[in-house]
Amino acid sequence: MGLACFVCGLAQGVPPWGDDGKTPTFDICPCCGSEFGYEDATDAGVFRARRRWSERGYAWEDPKARPEGWDFGVQLQNALQKNG
Repeated sequence: MGLACFVCGLAQGVPPWGDDGKTPTFDICPCCGSEFGYEDATDAGVFRARRRWSERGYAWEDPKARPEGWDFGVQLQNALQKNG
């Protein structure tokens, strides 16, 4: 199972949906602010959360967590690989 947030594509330290892909951590993504297992439980939820994130100008939920050299395009490609 992937390590990236389904909404924004940020790589996480642990799989947001667990090793089995069925057990979400319910952690909050420091980039888009989505709760794993809630906003990303359905494709429609992912698209809504991504739209909200875009409406906020793709602002980081926790700006201190933003990695140096962060590349928005690369990160978003991680998300789009999951669910276009």
